[in-house]
Amino acid sequence: MFDVAKNLHEVLDNLPNNVQLVAISKFHPKEYIEAAYAEGQRVFGESREQELQQKVAVLPDDIEWHFIGHLQTNKVKYIAPYISMIEACDSMKLMREIEKQAAKCDRVIKVLLELHIAAEVTKYGLSLDDCRQLLASGEWRELKHVQICGIMMMASNTDDTARIESDFETAACFFDEIKHDYFADDDHFSVRSYGMSHDYQLAVKHRSTMVRVGTTIFGPRVY
Repeated sequence: MFDVAKNLHEVLDNLPNNVQLVAISKFHPKEYIEAAYAEGQRVFGESREQELQQKVAVLPDDIEWHFIGHLQTNKVKYIAPYISMIEACDSMKLMREIEKQAAKCDRVIKVLLELHIAAEVTKYGLSLDDCRQLLASGEWRELKHVQICGIMMMASNTDDTARIESDFETAACFFDEIKHDYFADDDHFSVRSYGMSHDYQLAVKHRSTMVRVGTTIFGPRVY
């Protein structure tokens, strides 16, 4: 077994106090999550609803589960009873479905607006202009069971550090823009989720408040 406890603390030691760690546990067995939990980690990220359901059933109730992958609307109903945050919300259609399913459970589900800033066309997410249009439409204001808490994105898949930092800085500046324009009086809108195992320290330089680290903690994917 990978030395999860040691790796977890090495990551935490590199993070400022104001940056939250989401330990990306997808494709890793529950024993690895239990090892991180024993060291105090409470926030974990998963990207497949079936795997997530299985883990929720056997792991402690006080874990905060984040759904980090692309989420299809027909899968929302399965995770709505327990998910803490859906990090990759990329359409009003998806937000409407989250609202519908959260209302059935009498819950408020936190979401992040997923931005597509990276160079790769294969990545999901809203362009900056599409995100501006979504917010300008105002429909999201009518949702009572969805709480928009910030943004998330992935940097370009490249070894070019300058490009990665540019992507992060673009996200940070866009956060400032929409915070000012739409969420100035909303303290919940405070999350900038970007940075993974290979670039989280660069992300922190560019004002990330939430990093998603998996391989560095848990090792190569097991499943």
